[in-house]
Amino acid sequence: MKPATAASKLGIYLPAAPAEFQNSPITREELDALRSDPPEWLVELRRNGPFPRDVVAEKLGVSRSGLVRGGIEDALDAEQIGALLADPPGWLMHERNSYRDVVAERQRLKQREG
Repeated sequence: MKPATAASKLGIYLPAAPAEFQNSPITREELDALRSDPPEWLVELRRNGPFPRDVVAEKLGVSRSGLVRGGIEDALDAEQIGALLADPPGWLMHERNSYRDVVAERQRLKQREG
């Protein structure tokens, strides 16, 4: 598989991965090995980032679109995310509330259908 696909499956930001990971196709066996026995670089990326936008959105409790509306277009590391959570700007509070409402509505509709 392409390195971008493997990075997505591992939840890491591809440009922060080592060059040999970025430039080589990854087999399913190699991906499984990275999951079961992650090397130090992968452990470090998962712990401190920088994180891809979908992971940043999850950690902040907003949608990916909400990140863009808030002006966040680049990957963030754990320290930057922590700073946003410690002193949330207005856009983050608004986007978190909006996202929470959307998730609640989805759950309500799912329960009504099922």
